[in-house]
Amino acid sequence: MDVRDFDFDLPPELVAQEAAADRTAARLLCLNRASGAIAHTHVAALPALVGPGDLLVVNDTRVFPARLLGRRVPSGGSVECLLVARCDEGRADSQLWQALMHPGQKLKTGARVIFEGSRTLHGEVLERRFHGRRIVRLSTDDGSAVDEVIDAIGHVPLPPYIKREDRAADRDRYQTVFARRRGSIAAPTAGLHFTAPLLETLRQRGVRTAEITLHVGYGTFQPVRTERVEDHQLEAEQYEISDAAAAVINDALDENRRVIAVGTTTTRALEAVAARHGGRVIAGSGTTALFIHPGFEFRVVRGLLTNFHLPRSSLLMLVSAFAGRERVLAAYRAAVAERYRFYSYGDAMLIL
Repeated sequence: MDVRDFDFDLPPELVAQEAAADRTAARLLCLNRASGAIAHTHVAALPALVGPGDLLVVNDTRVFPARLLGRRVPSGGSVECLLVARCDEGRADSQLWQALMHPGQKLKTGARVIFEGSRTLHGEVLERRFHGRRIVRLSTDDGSAVDEVIDAIGHVPLPPYIKREDRAADRDRYQTVFARRRGSIAAPTAGLHFTAPLLETLRQRGVRTAEITLHVGYGTFQPVRTERVEDHQLEAEQYEISDAAAAVINDALDENRRVIAVGTTTTRALEAVAARHGGRVIAGSGTTALFIHPGFEFRVVRGLLTNFHLPRSSLLMLVSAFAGRERVLAAYRAAVAERYRFYSYGDAMLIL
């Protein structure tokens, strides 16, 4: 398939720059997979749209403040560093990271940087890689843990289409209520719409939930640079599924109850494991680089709650694989016509 088949026109003013004050006040476009019928409501209405026996599977990863702002040593020039993936399991006070760094041309091997705030973090570029990436050593000079300093002075890694600096409020608002396991550089945004009262209402209706982990890395949102969809490759991301979660999910499958994935990251983790184990969800941890695009056979997921995604993105291709490209693009056109808010802090779509 041609990547251009997943393009659509989006007025820039529809890209959400702020989160809704009330998580459940986000609008919700409902798409019927079988008929293509579209309806409009709000996330608060979700309990009326799902039923007893349905199983919502959510991603419990937690975003860490992976964007570091600092200066070069000794020149003092500004430096921005987005931590992409940990490369070692070394000492607490010294870590190796793969990072996207700016300005890339000036940060050659051996370059030194410093990140300061309430705490201080030192960096040294060890290796240059493709697309502006670097291997950088981060260390502290007082023996404290690098993770602690990152959490103290790092910035919330808001996506580049949010054209503002992060604020203190983003540290809470760019996390889901399920966030428990530190490790993501972007939020699993479909989960941003849930609150504790909404979950309680769902529970009272007989809807169950299960939590799994997929740490969102660069692979989730890396640009599709190929012309053919099939030629694109995702970078691997880490997942973990507990014994309890696997049991609950497999019980739903055995009883032919609907498994509804909250987000594309949840979908990829479930389907990656099921593809390796004959349609069963097996407890354990590992990595997956599964790229879901039209033609993929879903073994677990029968419903999907997701935000609206970028044109030509792997996430849009996943949603199109689930509901059909033409129906998904028709739903996107309807969302644009109805002035839905797009992307991470935007509105949502429920596909059943």
